[in-house]
Formats: sequence, C-alpha cells, structure tokens
Amino acid sequence: MERTRARATVFLMLFLGNLGNALEVPLDLPQPPTITHQSPKDFIIDPRENIVIHCDAKGKPHPSFSWTRNGTHFDIDQDPKVTMRPHSGTLVVDISGEKVESYEGVYQCTARNEHGTAVSNNIVIRQSRSPLWSKERNEPIIVQEGVSLVLQCRPPAGLPPPIIFWMNINFQRLPQSSRVSQALNGDLYFSNVLKEDSRNDYICYARFPHTQTIQQKQPITVTVLNLDAINETVAALYNETDFLSDGSAEERRPTFLIPSGSSSSKMVLRGQVLELECIAEGLPTPEVSWSKVSGEFPAKRTSFLHFQKTLRIVDVSEADAGEYRCTARNRLASVHHTIRVTVKAAPYWISTPRNLVLAPRERGNLICRASGTPKPTITWAMNGIPIENSPKDPSRKVEGDTIIFEEVQTGSSAVYQCHASNEYGYLLSNAFVNVLSETPRVLTPANKVYQVIRNSRALLDCSSFGSPIPKITWFKDSRSSTLDGDPYVLHENGTLEIHVAQALNSGKYTCVARNSLGISENHVYLEVKEPTRILKQPEYKVVQRNRNVVFECKVKHDPSLIPTMTWVKDNGELPDDERFVVDSDSLTITDVTENDAGTYTCIMITTLDQDSASAELTVVEAAPTPAIVYEQPDPPTDLELTDQKPRSVQLTWIPGDEHNSPIHMFVIQYSDSLHHHGHWHNLTVVPGTKTTAHLKLSPYVHYTFRVLALNAVGLSNPSLPSRVYKTNPSAPDENPSGVDGFGTEHDNLVISWKPMSGHQANGPGLQYKVMWRQKDVDKEWTSVTVANVSKFMVSGTPTFTPYEVQVQAINDYGIGPEPAVVTGHSGEDLPMQAPDNVQVLVLNSSLAEVHWEPVPPKTVRGRLKGYKVYYWRERSLHKHNPHHVEQQVLTFSGNKSHGMLPGLQPYSLYLFNVRVFNSKGEGPASSNQQFETPEGVPGRPSFLRITNPNLDSLTLEWGPPYDRNGRLTGYTLKYQTVNISDVLGPVEELALPANETSVTLLNLKYSTRYKFYFNAKTGQGAGPVVTEEAATIMDEAMAARQVDIATQGWFIGLMCAIALLILVLLIICFIQRNKGGKYPVKEKEDAHTDPEFQPMKEDDCTFGEYSDTEDHKPLKGSRTPSNGTVHRDNSDDSLVDYGGDGGDGQFNEDGSFIGQYSGKSSARDTAGGHESSEAPSPVNTSAMNSFV
Repeated sequence: MERTRARATVFLMLFLGNLGNALEVPLDLPQPPTITHQSPKDFIIDPRENIVIHCDAKGKPHPSFSWTRNGTHFDIDQDPKVTMRPHSGTLVVDISGEKVESYEGVYQCTARNEHGTAVSNNIVIRQSRSPLWSKERNEPIIVQEGVSLVLQCRPPAGLPPPIIFWMNINFQRLPQSSRVSQALNGDLYFSNVLKEDSRNDYICYARFPHTQTIQQKQPITVTVLNLDAINETVAALYNETDFLSDGSAEERRPTFLIPSGSSSSKMVLRGQVLELECIAEGLPTPEVSWSKVSGEFPAKRTSFLHFQKTLRIVDVSEADAGEYRCTARNRLASVHHTIRVTVKAAPYWISTPRNLVLAPRERGNLICRASGTPKPTITWAMNGIPIENSPKDPSRKVEGDTIIFEEVQTGSSAVYQCHASNEYGYLLSNAFVNVLSETPRVLTPANKVYQVIRNSRALLDCSSFGSPIPKITWFKDSRSSTLDGDPYVLHENGTLEIHVAQALNSGKYTCVARNSLGISENHVYLEVKEPTRILKQPEYKVVQRNRNVVFECKVKHDPSLIPTMTWVKDNGELPDDERFVVDSDSLTITDVTENDAGTYTCIMITTLDQDSASAELTVVEAAPTPAIVYEQPDPPTDLELTDQKPRSVQLTWIPGDEHNSPIHMFVIQYSDSLHHHGHWHNLTVVPGTKTTAHLKLSPYVHYTFRVLALNAVGLSNPSLPSRVYKTNPSAPDENPSGVDGFGTEHDNLVISWKPMSGHQANGPGLQYKVMWRQKDVDKEWTSVTVANVSKFMVSGTPTFTPYEVQVQAINDYGIGPEPAVVTGHSGEDLPMQAPDNVQVLVLNSSLAEVHWEPVPPKTVRGRLKGYKVYYWRERSLHKHNPHHVEQQVLTFSGNKSHGMLPGLQPYSLYLFNVRVFNSKGEGPASSNQQFETPEGVPGRPSFLRITNPNLDSLTLEWGPPYDRNGRLTGYTLKYQTVNISDVLGPVEELALPANETSVTLLNLKYSTRYKFYFNAKTGQGAGPVVTEEAATIMDEAMAARQVDIATQGWFIGLMCAIALLILVLLIICFIQRNKGGKYPVKEKEDAHTDPEFQPMKEDDCTFGEYSDTEDHKPLKGSRTPSNGTVHRDNSDDSLVDYGGDGGDGQFNEDGSFIGQYSGKSSARDTAGGHESSEAPSPVNTSAMNSFV
C-alpha cells in the first residue's frame, strides 16, 4: 500500500509575490510616467510583415510619447509610413513598397508628463535574413575505407543563424552515430569511413527559423573504396602509383579533428549556454568522455550531446569557469584536449531602483546596484538628461550607485534613470520620486475571505497606500489588542502571517492603515478548514478473471469544501471503458481482464488540498466451475455501527453469498422500538458495490437496523438486526405542515394542520402552539397550546376577515423554529346585494349581451366566485308557436361585468336576472329584465310529400315550419329532372305564398324522375331546405312499342351476313397480294414515292386513285399540304382504303342496312384513274353498291 498527501502552496507563493512587488501608486493620484511594456533590446523583424515597436506607459496625467532613431529625434509626422497607436507610444511601420533596411537602427522611446520623463531601452531593429547558398560545384570525393572524412556545409550567414541538418535526396535525415556526427558548425565528421558510406546525396540543409525558410547545398558524392580497388582504378593513369595511400588501411590511434592541438580556450557570458566540442578520428572509432579538472559538473544544468562529443551547460555562472578535459580513446591509445573556459558577465541587477513616494520634508534613497565582469559603470540621469546636466537640487545628493533625498519639497517629482554598462552590455532602469501628501487607503478588497487548511500557513493581505507611508496594525474580532507576536508575524508590506493556522484562528480580522494625515481600515475573514483525510484506503485485491472487483476509498473532508474524487491507474487515466464505474467512495471494475492488473490510486481533491492512497490489483485465471445455479443472495452479516453522532451513524456489513448473480442494491430498514415497535420501515438503498451507508437519523428514536440484498433473482432474507442505537431527544426541528385557516360558519375561524409523527416530534410531550391575529389590525398574537389534535376553532370572528395564523411545535425539550405565517379567512356568509344597473344589448336573433355593475366587495361576505345570469324564454312573438319556460343559467368569473347569452330563439320574449355568488352560495337576484329577439330565418318545413302522380303532373303538400322565427313571407320551390344516370337537368323555380300548403305542377314529362327543393322564408331570409324526389308515370301504349332491337331475329341474321362478307373480302385481298397483282394500295405506294411526278386528273385536280370526291377530307393521321392534296403515309395500308369510313353505314328504324361498302370514291373513273397496265383491284364495286 502506498499513500501520498499533498498540500497547496498557493499562499506561500502569494506571500513571496507580495514582498517583491514594487510600490504601486493608485492611478487616480498624480504620478510620473512608468514604462509598462517595451520591445526587446535586440528586435529581429520579419521583412514580410509590418514593423511594430512597442512602448506603453502609465502616469497621471497620461504621458505623451516621442522617439529617437540612431540618437536623433525621429519625426514620425514626416514619414507617412509610420503611425503611432492612440493612447500609446507603439510605432507601426507599413513596409509595403519600402525597403526594410531603411528602418533598421537603434530606437528609444520617451514617455513624459508634467511630473517627469521615462525612457525605454535602446531597441536595435534588424531584419531577419535568409540568403541563398552561393553557387558551387561539388567534386565527387573518393576515399579509402577506414580514413577520416569531413564534409563541409558552410551555410550562408543569416540573422539569426540557421539551424543545420544533413539529409538525403528523399528528405530523410542521415543516420548519425559515435562514428558519424554533425559538428556545432554544421560540418559532417566521419571518424572513419566504411564501404556503406558511399552515396551521391549528402545534402546539407539550413533552416532559417525567423522566416521559416530552408536552403540546401548541392549534393555531395562520396565513394569509399578499399586500397586494392583504388590502385587498380588509377594505375593506368598514374603510372601504377598508389592513390591516397602508401599501404593498406590499418588501425589508428585517436587524434582530434576539432579542436586542434592539446589545448584551447573558450569565453562565455554569464547566463548563456556553454557548448564545448571534441571530435576525434581513429580506427576503431574512438569514444569521447569529459571531465572538469578542478571541480564537478553542475548536475542539473549539464548534458552531453552528439554521442558524448558535445558538453552543454545552460545558464552559465562564474562558478563554471575552469579547465575542461575531453578524452578520446580506442583500444590502441587515448588522447586528451584541455579547454580553458572563462566566464565574463554583461551587467546584471543586484538591486534595481524602486519607485519612491515621499511626503514633503521626508527623506529617502534610490539605490541602483549591478554587477558584471568586468564591473559595470553606474551613471544616473533625471528625466532622460544626465544628472550632472540637470537642474541642481539641494535636497538631492548622488553618491555612486545611490541618490540620497533629504527634506524634499513639493514639485520635485521626477523620473530617474540608472544606467549600468560594460563592454558586454548595458542595463537601464527607471524609478520615479513622487512627492505627495495623501491620506491612507487600503487597496485590498473589502470583506475578502481567506481559506486555509488547518496546520498550514495563513497569509492575510493588507495592501495600502499613503504618503507618508502608512503604518499597518491588525486586530481580531473585538479589537482588544493588536496582533503582534506569536503566532502572528507582521511583514513589512502589511501582510499578517499565521505560521500554523488552527480552528480558533478563524474569524474577522481588521487591518488599520495610519499616517499623520489620517486613518483607513479594512475587514477580511479567515476560515480554517479541516484537512482532507482518507479514512478507509483501497486494499490489495486478487481477483479471478471475468469477476468483479471493488476498491473502496472513504474520505473525510471539510463539509464546506466541494470534493472531487479521481481514480488513476498506474499514474495515468483510467481506461475509457464502461466496465470502470466510479462512485462517490469506490471504484468498481466489472468483468475483469488481465489488462486491468496494476496500481489504482484514489485522489480526493478539494479547492484547498488533496489526499491520495493506492492499492494493487492482481488478476488470476478463473478456476473451472460446475454448472451455474442462480439464487437470491444470502442475507448480509456482521452489522456494525460506527462514527456515531447525535443525528447520524455509519452502518457497515458483510455481504452474503451472491449465488452467481451480482447484488444490485442493498435495502436498509429500521424499526423504532420506542414509537412503532415491531414495524420495519425502508430507510434508504445503496448500490450493490457498497458495504457501508451513512444514515441520517432523527432525535428521540430507538433505532434497530437490518439489511436486505437484492439481485436479479430476488430479495434476500433480512439480516440479523443490529444493536439498538438510541438518539437523544431535542427540541423540534420543524413545525407542522399543511397549515391552513378557513371558516365553517360565518363567525368562526378553523386553524388546521397535519399532525407530526413521533419521528418529527424529536422528543416527548409534543404539543402545538396555535397563534392567530387579524391581519393589518392586530399587532399582538393570540395563542393557545393544544395536544393530540390537528385543528382548533376560533369563535366570534367577523365574517370573512383575513387572519394571520401560525402553528409551532413544542415538546419537553424546547420549541420548534419560528413558524411560517399563513394567511387565512374566517367563515363566509351569503352575499347581501344583487348587482345593479343590469342592462341587455340584443346583438342578433340568437345572441344578447348582458351588462351589470359589480357589487361592492364588502357585500360579497366571502370569496367572490363570480356572477350567474338566469334567463328563460317566456314565449314566442308568433301566436302559432307554443309557450316555453325553460330556465337556463350561465356563470361568469368575478372579474367580469358583462357576458354573452348565446343560442337564443329568434322572435321571442326572454326574461333574465343576475346574481353574485361566493363559496357559501348565491346572493339575491336582480329584478327581472326582459328583451325581445328579432326575426330570424325560419326552420325547415315540418313535412314535404308528393301525391297524385300522373303522366305530366305531380302534387306537392307541405306543413309550415315548427320554428317560424318570425312572420312567414312565402315559400320557394325548386325542381329539376334526374335521368337514369343521375344527371341533373335545368332548375325550375316557383315562388309560393305563405298561406298555401299545396301546389300541383303541370306539363311535366312523362315517365321522368324529378328532384324537389323546398324551404320557407321570412323577412330575414330563407330557411333550410327540405328535399324530396318523385316520378311521373309512363304511357302504356308507348311502353308496349319499346322492344329491345337486340332480341329480333332479322337483326341477328343481318349481322352474321355482314361478318361473312368481310371474311370473303379479306381472303380475296390476301390471294391477290400473293400473286403480285397491283391493287390500289400498291399504286398508292408507288405514287407516294414521289408525289411531284404523279399524274393529276383534270376533272378534279386530284391524284389518281386516291381522291375522295365525296367530301375531300383527309383521313385521320394524314397530312394536308397547302394545295389541298392528301399525302398518305405508307403505314395507312389498311381496309379503310377499301371499305371507306366506318361511319358511312347506318341502320334504319326497322334495322335494315342502308350504307354502301365501297372504295375511297364511288364516282371514280376506273379506266382513266389507273396509271399501270396491270389488272385493276379485284374489288367489284358495282356489285358491292348493289348489295342490300
């Protein structure tokens, strides 16, 4: 088990920060300028972007700004490309169309107001440069295997310097090792070359970081040959003289390629990075190691790079000076090189001058201390002018790095510049002297609350300002004495520190700032919280695969802090898997796998502290099991009560056997042997993964607990009861609920409530204090104490008067909390007054609007529920309609003073009255009012029937409407014929007088059905229609003559003869076509091939054989040209050409066929119409024409 605990260090950091803050003058007070933001001293700009040189300052009044460039005034108004941002000194240079070089130089910003002048650092503006590689041709390199080799990069000089790396033509970095590595200058060094070093794409790349551009050198080709291959290759050219060697490649002692010689020196500035490099050649490859001759390497700042060939020390200090030795060795020998490192230092601050606020006639010092190697020179300036050239001030004296002020006077405020420089750099710092007279003010927010954990450090801030500087004193709560001495520490900046805060340190603290001009105070609050502690840590678990595991982590923390429980596995996040279930005090892993093994840590974090604990999970293989039997769980055992408090207790138990079905939840029940002995009640449920429950209890109860387990099969038997846990009696925590005040009679007030249970009573002797008073009249409460009841009646109250009532619980141990005030009313009585000024407005024949004047509220004598309008139809205004007395009632809300009476009968006399009602009942009715409804349209006639049907006449009889709704002015009768297809004929209309009840329609069609529409009319219009249908009768003689022609024998014979004739014609045409004879269709096809060359008949100017002299109409589907001729499509070859239009044949009345079955023209000149010597058509037209 591993356990760790962390505590927040926020207050320590706050404390250290407060002590280091410079004096801040509130901006509403006069003060000299202070530079708040400026660009870095060495400012490299991107030539593709506008130049932005920052300079911001604060002061009162707000300062104005100016610039110098290269030591002379820079007039930005003369350069349209340069602008200054509003309320700032920041310069923006638009470089579009301009050369950036013209804006390079040294810039300095000046911020001034009437109290002084502050200046910025010298800002050196240089543009970044990424020049191209010079054009060069790299000769191929041929080397002997085993020798050393250096591939030079020599990139172009850039600003800032480029980053060098070697890659091949596929942009893959070349592998490096202790044998092959890149030097700090970018060259690639081979301690010895191997055959596999041969390649033609050694490419050096230079990346310029400011412009993010990359330049590349021309590829270098390296060929590595062994000695025999070299001699054979060049023997013929060099008279068999060996090339690059006088013998075979042999092992060599190490020698340094860089640096050269046995010693060298290196100078580095303090704070920079020291890089020392040693690269050796030899065979086998030498190994490089480092040592410091006198001393040790600074462990946290030292690293070795490039396979131990580079020693790197960051943030160099003077202690890093000395001799460093690099050693290169292989199995033949070793070689050493010593590098003497000297550390110089540009100026750095020991103590920067801090702003000084002085009251008139006070004294103070400005101290400016800097160090460096060599020691820097300190000079002073006032408002940007060397102090020796500034106006003399008798209250000021300069002594080296200190300016002493004595007896300062109002108006001597200024900004002083301290300048420290040596040959390696300079420092510049502004500090103002502000002469003010100002009463104290506390800058820390009022009523700020500080929270700390018990036994940790507490820091209470009291940031203040005043001139003279205020003195700070602290008080706690009653201000009996100042807080000074153990356990309190008062810091110079006014912060009050408590080394080890305890609960008794909580409370209200007052800090008082006081100077000769006045006093100011501020209140803050300290809350000391209890630390977070893990009470039950997760335990080591061994679990079988596919089973479940639960890690418990029970935590105690301050109840006012919001905790967050976090679980981690092996110091990383939990797997994103739904099998991991995090509860408020446990972690459950279901269906465990081998990958779940590891260390699990619970971390409880609050806003102030945290605590953690860990446990390990081991997963083992599951043992073979027999057939699974699922049963309800066994009851839990070993119930134990812990963490006993007056109102709560913690119950723990051991789960029973799950019987192969995981427990879903535990049900906790209790029995109260004091109030309900033997009865068990459900108290709460907890998830099946938990074995503890924190139970909230009520006072004055004798608790016995038991636990039941529930799984998918069912509920277990109850556990054995726990021991009895008795809670002490106490005063009631609550008062009865459901308090109400109402009246049952006009002169009483009943106060009722819901009785409290024994649990709610909190102790013996439960009683109820009932209190009441008339609202807005009585100031004192009238009260009575009762017991064992749930209501109390107050008699003799005025009718329906508002009362305020309260019911408070009391027992032998005290009274309950202040009860809530409930407003009720005494009893109601019937309303006393009827509504006045009742009027009616008749809107139409079926709608009227009633108006009334609301009754005075006092006469209602209760809650106004609304108004009721009683109305009834007294009689109809028509003497024939019966008398109706049907009373109806409509209810309207109490805020209404009018209402609609819908559904009235037209032409009637109505009576009505209005009454007000409350919860008790209705008041008296207003006097009856009457109104008459105007005429409306009548109802439908009471009946319509048709009598006496004849061949050409029908008689209609009707009755007048039951609801005449006015004086009838007549009737309207409309009728129309209806044929056997239900198609309606034209409408005939007839107006009838009101005194008629029948009419006979003459001259109708025989054997015809008629539809009739009949309605009544008044002066307001026509009423609804009643319809009826009837038919005239048929003449018997005509009926006898109408015989179905389709049943006659002669007609059937004629149809058979026609069908036979058509069949014969079809056979003849088929035979003639097969013989090749030319018939009119053939001639038509020949003629249709080129209609312009067809001979025309002189008598009718038509094409031969195809003219129709009867009607000259084109056939369906033909096209008619402009000259009137008909050009037929080839597809028109059909029997139509031989039999004429089908519409020419007709039957006469007795069914005989009178049509002619002929060709296209009955008057055709057959001899003259043929253009061919072939036989004419086999159709015998004369025979067909004579066929009857």
